[in-house]
Amino acid sequence: MSLLIIVALPFLGALLPGLMNSAGRAACAGVTFTVSLAAFIGLLTNLPTVLAGDVVMARVDWMPALGLNFTLMLDSLGFFFALLILGIGLLIIAYARHYLSRDDNMGEFFTYLLLFQGAMVGIVLSDNILLLLVFWELTSLSSFLLIGFWKHLPEGRQGARMALVTTGMGGLSMIAGMLILGQIVGSYDLSVILQNRDLIQADPLYLTALILILLGCFTKSAQFPFHFWLPHAMAAPTPVSAYLHSATMVKAGIFLMARMWPVLSGTPEWFVIVTTAGLVTMVLGAVIALFKHDLKALLAFSTVSHLGLITMLLGTGTAFGAMAAVFHILNHATFKAALFMSAGIIDHETHTRDIRRLGGLRHLMPVTFVIATLAALSMAGIPLLNGFLSKEMMLEEANHTVLFDVPWLVPALATFGALFSAAYCFRLIWHVFLGPVRDDYPAKPHDPPAGLWMPPATLVLLVVVIGVAPFLAEPFVKLITASVLGDAAEIPAAHFKIWHGLVPALFMSIIAVVGGLVMMAVFNPALRLWDAAPRPEAKAIFDAITDATASLARKLILPIHDGAFTRYAAIGSVAIFAVGYHAWSTGSIGFPTRTPQPASPVFIGGWAMLVAATAGLVLMHRNRFLSLILIGIVGLMVSIGFVFLSAPDLAMTQFTVEVVTIILLLLALNFLPNHTPIESTVLRRVRDAGIAILGGLATFALAHHYLLREAVSTPISEFHLANSYKGGGGNNVVNVILVDFRGFDTYGEIIVLGIAALLIYALTETLLDGPVRARLLNRKPDQARAGDTHPMMMVVLTRVLLPLVLMVGFYIFLRGHNEPGGGFIAGLIVSIGVVMQYMASGFSWTSARLKYPYHGVIGAGVLTAGLTGIGSWFVGKPFLTSDFTYVRIPPFEKFELATAAMFDLGVFLAVVGAVMLSLESFSRLARRAHTPDSEHAMDIDPSRVRPAPDSAVFTRGDV
Repeated sequence: MSLLIIVALPFLGALLPGLMNSAGRAACAGVTFTVSLAAFIGLLTNLPTVLAGDVVMARVDWMPALGLNFTLMLDSLGFFFALLILGIGLLIIAYARHYLSRDDNMGEFFTYLLLFQGAMVGIVLSDNILLLLVFWELTSLSSFLLIGFWKHLPEGRQGARMALVTTGMGGLSMIAGMLILGQIVGSYDLSVILQNRDLIQADPLYLTALILILLGCFTKSAQFPFHFWLPHAMAAPTPVSAYLHSATMVKAGIFLMARMWPVLSGTPEWFVIVTTAGLVTMVLGAVIALFKHDLKALLAFSTVSHLGLITMLLGTGTAFGAMAAVFHILNHATFKAALFMSAGIIDHETHTRDIRRLGGLRHLMPVTFVIATLAALSMAGIPLLNGFLSKEMMLEEANHTVLFDVPWLVPALATFGALFSAAYCFRLIWHVFLGPVRDDYPAKPHDPPAGLWMPPATLVLLVVVIGVAPFLAEPFVKLITASVLGDAAEIPAAHFKIWHGLVPALFMSIIAVVGGLVMMAVFNPALRLWDAAPRPEAKAIFDAITDATASLARKLILPIHDGAFTRYAAIGSVAIFAVGYHAWSTGSIGFPTRTPQPASPVFIGGWAMLVAATAGLVLMHRNRFLSLILIGIVGLMVSIGFVFLSAPDLAMTQFTVEVVTIILLLLALNFLPNHTPIESTVLRRVRDAGIAILGGLATFALAHHYLLREAVSTPISEFHLANSYKGGGGNNVVNVILVDFRGFDTYGEIIVLGIAALLIYALTETLLDGPVRARLLNRKPDQARAGDTHPMMMVVLTRVLLPLVLMVGFYIFLRGHNEPGGGFIAGLIVSIGVVMQYMASGFSWTSARLKYPYHGVIGAGVLTAGLTGIGSWFVGKPFLTSDFTYVRIPPFEKFELATAAMFDLGVFLAVVGAVMLSLESFSRLARRAHTPDSEHAMDIDPSRVRPAPDSAVFTRGDV
């Protein structure tokens, strides 16, 4: 299966759980499981290629000039992590189906889960670092939604915010580091970057890039001092904890360190920073975990500790350390996910996670006892379980690592961390399952149905199989290690086996296990010492930092951003003028090379009207209706200016926009006072006038300079003129620019236009349901209105003109690629035709004859434009690259067919939908009088026309 499909499946599948929510919990979970299973099977279809040592690639050019391409790469490392993400994801989905209560919105949960799953798969399969960064931030956003899924819990909301802030800020620093790497190498493709180790490490920006990238990795994988967010994220539902915080999200930073290992490791900076951070995190997390009473908190800090263990192994920079890290990633994912799910079972059945309220559960929950005990013993490093094997490899590597010229430092700290790791594992088993049965459980414990214990049991089976027969995992782990090492080192010849003889690692392991048992024996006095000892609280520090940052931001921002638009405009204008003046005064301005053209009397007259209307608008802007008339005059004169300068496309667009906006603004003015109150002082108005005059003079000087001098370089218009027909198949350069050369801009613009219309609709909905409705209903007219609500002549004229307007719009649309016109102008023309029906016959009459909602028209337009752009991918071209050909259908002459026409159709639909939805929104506000629709519905029969009452401003039939 194509890598593109594997990555896309979870994102596309995220649309399904919400749709299946009403069909029941089983259907919702079933469709989610099916989507993940399809991606999992698709991944397995590439297994033979990966086992052969080859790399599977998939590439779609997006923006080649910027280095942003949708490039995917599947090697053994990517396959390994994708296997964990999708494989454990299947078990989590099955587990969550039975874990979540009926009060939980399962469709919403599985939607978030699939979004996260797709983002994680995207990270591990990305070959382009810019694409990787996009997926990286998507994991932060989707994990925020999952952690805060239980919105009613304050700790859930706070944990989600803490995770988003910490990982988000780390992601920002990582973006900078990755961009530096791309600039050093000259490519943003990982496959290229990984081949330039010497170039990167010799660059003076290597250390800067290293620190920035490691900040992103450390925050995502909860390394000291960023370890605090992970335990607070345990407020999430247990399936989230088992998935995100043991097998996937927190492994993202580990994955990136492993992926970048060939080019970033092997230097003293890498060794000191990564090894020290990992070692400190390993020890600190293990010590804190021992004294936690919340079962999930204990497991959370144990996750922090084991992530530190893996980080420390990658930091050593040796091939053996990398292999041990890969092996422990596999082992940790199996036993830790099983432990989290076991903790969820205990919480689900006993209604508590407080270890102090548990004990004796081996008699009441024997199945859960076996699963959790085996997983905990593996985490403690007990023989015949997989955790023992990778722990021994870690201790062996630590024994040969010298940090800060102290030979015993790393071995001693590694043993100390392993000791506390064994201690909290023994505590989990002893205090939760052993001991006598209690009679004060919050709920009567019993083993859950198979749907809850089967997923962790599957993982524990792997724990035992790998622990008993490690040679089964050895080839796969070494294959992954080869991908981590790249060309930097050879794969270690060490073999995976239970007994390695009387080596130092064995004695260190014995010390750790025995020391763990001793710690359990003295746990109560140790707990009293721990509770009495002063220590910093990470959450309090985080809250203090965020509060101080917010306070500083308010002090800096609020005096400037006080909500006054005039202040924003003044600051922005002065800043632009200052920067422009600096460039003007320090640059070189040559002598004019062109002579001004003589101005005709018509041109001078039009210019005078434009200036007069603009000046009148400035002086009389407090009269809103008069201001609207003056704005229309300014727009009309600009349209005439476009005609004079031979820009008919712009003139048609400007003119139609003016007609539509004036109508919409007239409706909006119906709900505003006639005059704007005076709020500015005389001094401020003088200041604003001075800034405006200064800006106008600067703009005039700049335009005058460019108009009287030849361009220094070839203008881009030459490219557009030369390639309009050749590349886009159209003689109308303006339209070809909009639908091809700058099609991405146009696509963004119609999306923004649709969003604006939807916001207007949402605003009017709020007004109609709020206290404003009462004021609208009680508002008295400013003056008497005409008695003829729907003039007969206007009704007949608009209905006769509508077919003609539609025909003109259709004609303008079809000719747009070679003559002035196009989808945008045609959409405005058709909108004017429909607006005339509203104005003449009223809202109710017109809306009753429209079959399609305007929301759907906007959506259809954006979707049509987007699918047209995506179609270019299937022929190996960038997004929105158009194509054209000529066909002959007898008896017609040969004519052109261009894909740009479909994109233009999307623009047309989006424009019509946005304009009409805005009009409909304002019209709904205007229908304030409680009169039946039929009373003011207008038809050709003049006998149905009734005069409006004197008190009516707008009726239900009015616009």
